[in-house]
Amino acid sequence: MALLPIVILLYHEVEDGRYLMNIAFDLRFVNDHFPGIGRYAFSLASAFAALDTRHRFIFIVAQDASGRRSVPNTRYDLMSLLRSPKVRALVAPSPFSAAGQIALPALLRLARADVYHSPYYVFPYAGLPCPAVMTLYDVIPRLFPRESSLRARLFFDLSVRVALRQTQRIVTSSRCSRDDVARVYRVPAARIDVVYGAADERFRPAEPETRAAVRTRYQLPETFALCVTSDKPHKNVDTLVKAWRLSATGQREDAPWLVLAGHRTRGLLAFDHPRIRDLGPVAESDLPALYGSATLFVYPSRYEGFGLPPLEAMACGAPVICSHAGSLPEVVGDAALLADPDDAQALAAAIDRVFADSALRATLREAGLARAALFSWRRAAQETLAVYERVSR
Repeated sequence: MALLPIVILLYHEVEDGRYLMNIAFDLRFVNDHFPGIGRYAFSLASAFAALDTRHRFIFIVAQDASGRRSVPNTRYDLMSLLRSPKVRALVAPSPFSAAGQIALPALLRLARADVYHSPYYVFPYAGLPCPAVMTLYDVIPRLFPRESSLRARLFFDLSVRVALRQTQRIVTSSRCSRDDVARVYRVPAARIDVVYGAADERFRPAEPETRAAVRTRYQLPETFALCVTSDKPHKNVDTLVKAWRLSATGQREDAPWLVLAGHRTRGLLAFDHPRIRDLGPVAESDLPALYGSATLFVYPSRYEGFGLPPLEAMACGAPVICSHAGSLPEVVGDAALLADPDDAQALAAAIDRVFADSALRATLREAGLARAALFSWRRAAQETLAVYERVSR
């Protein structure tokens, strides 16, 4: 038991009054290994801490919350978050360890937790002293089985099935995901709550000098189309590249660039086209200005449980084209042009249309800003609190 001793750190005690609920929210997935889940968990936790509420939040963190040991966390300042007066920090071993599975229920009991929320499907499946809520973002391993190894698919499927049996409520990020979870795992839709995420507040139109500095840093031209995505097959980068080759825009002698960015599992993507460039992972702090510098943002994914990059691009003032697939139409509404993800010619036509029409770009830009403003982490926190209140009755 080298991971022990396990301790509860109390940063601030209550000065007066009583809390209605002690809400335990698991932040052990806020690390570089879980970029999407980490962003969700940290953003929601930050919104919780900012709410005017009589609930107390027990944030469960890994034994080294700074990320210096174990899996690093280079993106989010957990230690600053834990200084909130409404927050109590519960320090626990990794959820993937035997110690983590055994110790957390006892720690939750000691902390008098009224509800436990895991943003991932791995958590103690037995012995929890309070109702459990789980966030399940999508069922991509079941919908796109060729993208994962057999071992990974079996682990996902078994873990999700067990987790669904142990949770009172499931939170998911779109109606599309809710329907897929209900259909694939035969869960009553009434058990699933849809709570939309949001672009972080730092995603907003950047100043011209900030955009110019980012273009200089990454050696980008004034005019370019941008796609921020991973290299997973369902993200459909190959169709985007094919569409760029088919488009009149991409065939011009003075063609603008198509710029790709995002996490890569197999190294940078390479293309035999002088105007297509892959930046790979970029600094989180550079993303708002990168989005805002793009003449056009394109997102051709075949499926998304929510689809945060198009929303972030809209919040930064980029005109958006995305695919008519998964939750994307639900998220972008009428503020983006939609195209069939499997029709490269249709995607090429949309790209040509936006590059050729400055008035359309302006319309999409304004519509995107208005659409992105409808989503907020404060609203997500309030709606998630309503889920907790439902299960704690």
